[in-house]
Amino acid sequence: MFVVSLLLCGLVLCPPILRVFFPYFWTDLVYHTQLLRILLKFVSRRRRRPLFLALDRFLKQVETRPNKTFIVFENKRYSFKDADRESNRIANALRVASVLNPGDTAVLFLLNEPAFIFCWLALAKLGCACALLNSSIRARSLVASFSCCRGATVLIASEELQGAVEEVYEDLQQEGLTTVFITAEELRSSRMKSLSRAAQESSDAAVPRTLRANVSFTSPAVYIYTSGTTGLPKAAVINQTRLLAALAVLASNGVTDTDVVYVTLPLYHTAGFLVGFLGSVETGSTIILRRKFSASQFWDECRAHNVTVIQYIGEVLRYLCNTPQRASDKEHGVRLAIGNGLRSDVWREFLERFGRIEIREFYASTEGNVGFVNYAGKIGAVGRLSYLHRKLFPCALLQYDTERDEPVRNSRGLCVEVPKGQTGLLVSKITEIAPFVGYAQNEQQTEKKRLRDVFKHGDVYFNSGDLLKIDRDNFIYFQDRVGDTFRWKGENVATTEVSDIVSMLDFVEEANVYGVRVPGHEGRIGMAAVKLMDGAEFDCEKTFDHVCTFLPAYARPRFIRIQSSMDVTATFKQLKLKLVEAGFDPSATSDSLYFLCERERTYVSLTPSVYRRILSRSIKL
Repeated sequence: MFVVSLLLCGLVLCPPILRVFFPYFWTDLVYHTQLLRILLKFVSRRRRRPLFLALDRFLKQVETRPNKTFIVFENKRYSFKDADRESNRIANALRVASVLNPGDTAVLFLLNEPAFIFCWLALAKLGCACALLNSSIRARSLVASFSCCRGATVLIASEELQGAVEEVYEDLQQEGLTTVFITAEELRSSRMKSLSRAAQESSDAAVPRTLRANVSFTSPAVYIYTSGTTGLPKAAVINQTRLLAALAVLASNGVTDTDVVYVTLPLYHTAGFLVGFLGSVETGSTIILRRKFSASQFWDECRAHNVTVIQYIGEVLRYLCNTPQRASDKEHGVRLAIGNGLRSDVWREFLERFGRIEIREFYASTEGNVGFVNYAGKIGAVGRLSYLHRKLFPCALLQYDTERDEPVRNSRGLCVEVPKGQTGLLVSKITEIAPFVGYAQNEQQTEKKRLRDVFKHGDVYFNSGDLLKIDRDNFIYFQDRVGDTFRWKGENVATTEVSDIVSMLDFVEEANVYGVRVPGHEGRIGMAAVKLMDGAEFDCEKTFDHVCTFLPAYARPRFIRIQSSMDVTATFKQLKLKLVEAGFDPSATSDSLYFLCERERTYVSLTPSVYRRILSRSIKL
C-alpha cells in the first residue's frame, strides 16, 4: 500500500516538477521521437536495393494517389499522374533529340511554373543532374552560373527568358552550350528549339529505369546557387543523399497529405525546391504554385485555395505586415508558417495581426551540413540544441576576431569555444552523416569553407560564416553574418541587432544596417539605410533619442540614408554591397543623408560641407 501511495504521489508531483525544472521536456520528447522516426526511415531507405532516391518517392505517390491534385497553377490543376505523364513526355522528347546521356547535367533557367517541376522530374528519370539558375540573373552572371557546371551542353529556359539567353548566346557557346530548349511553341530565334512542341509529339510512356542505373547516393542531383549578395553566384552541389534527406523537411514539422502548401518562393532556391516542392513530394500534399510572391494577393489566394501551410524567407512576413489592415486578416486556414530570417518584432506583429499560426523558424544554408529548427516556438530563436543533436551533428560556436576575419586560436593553434550567452562563429564537424560537398568548379571557395584544426589537429569543420548565440535553455539565436558584423571603437557591432532597434521607430518600415569606412579611422562606422512608412517623414530628434536610449555609443548609426525602396535579392535578403561602396558621400547618391550630431542632440542633414568637415576631422566621430 505504501508503494502504491508513493507511486501515485510521484505521478501527481511529476508534471509540476517537470514544468519548473524542465519546462521543455514534453516538447523535446515529442520532437525527438518524431526526429528519430524520420532518421530510421532515412536509414531504411538508404539500405534499399535498387537505390531509393527522391524521384522514387514521387513515383510511389503516383502509384498510391494518382488522381490527387499535386500542383495548382493559375487556372490549371495537375494530379500526381498528370505530373508523371508530363515529365515522361519531356524525358522522351529529350531522348529523341539525343542531346543528353545518363550522368550529364542540364541547366534549368525557368520561372516558377509547372514546367520547372516537370523538367526536373524528366531529367531525374533520365539519370541526369540539373543546375537551377536564378531566373533574375542576366549577362555576366548568367554566363558565370552556366560555366559552373562543366560539361553542361543543354539549357532549358522559360518563354519569357528567351531574350536573356539570346543576349549572351555566343558567350554561352564558348562555355560549351550546344542546345537551347524553350518551354513555349513560339520562338524568337532559329537557334532555339521548342520543348513544348517536342513534348506534345512525344510518348508519355514510362522512362526505363535502366537509364538511371548508374546513379549513386554521391551523384550530384542538383546545383543550387548561393544568393550572390556580394559577388557572382556559386553553385552548391546537392547530391542524392542530401536530396533524400530533404524529403523529410515538411514531414518533420507535422505536414501531412491533407495539407495545402503555398509555394511563392523561387523554385531555383533551396526553400522553394527542397522545402516546398520536395517536402510536398514526401507528404503527398497539394502545392499551390505562384509565379512570384505578392503581398497584396497573398491572403486572398490562401483563402481561395484553402492553404494550410505557408513558406517565408527574409523579409516576406514583414511585407505582409506592411499591407493595409483588413477585417478579414484572421479569416484563413493557415496553421503553419515555415522558413527563416524572421525578426522578433515582425514575428510578434505577424501573430498578433494574422492569428495563432505556428511559426517554425529554422536555420540552414544551401551548402551547409548543419541545421536547427525552433520546434518550441520561442520568439527570436532559430532552433534549440539538444544532446541528441550534438551527438549526431557535432557543432560549436567559436570565438571570432572580426578585425582579422578569422577564429581566435590558443597557444596550441586550436580554436576556442565561447561560453553560453556569448556570440560565436558556428562550425559543424564534417562527417559521413554530415558531409560538405562544396561548390562546383570552385575548389578555392570550397576550401575556404573548411576550417581545419578546430579542437584537435587534423579535424575538419564546416565554416558557416554565421555568428550565433546559445542561451541557458539551449535556444539558438542568429546574430549576424561574419561579413556584416563590423568593429568600431574596439567593439563588435551586429547589424541585425541595430536594425531591430531602428525598425522599432513608428515611422520606419524597414532598416538595413551596415558599416562604412571613414578615412583616417580604424574599423567601420555604423550607417543605416531606412525606408519610411507611406506618408511619414523622418523625425531627426526622435531617432536620436531612440538610438541613444537603446544602443551603446559605438553601435549607434552615425549616418542615416533615406531610401524609397530597399534592394533585396530574389529571395528577399537585403543587399548591402552597393550601400557600403557608396558610403556616406552625399555626391554619391540623390537620397537624403543625415548625420548624428551629439552637440545638437539630433540628426542633421549631411551636406557636402559637413562631409568635408568629417573627412578633415573637424568633426570628431
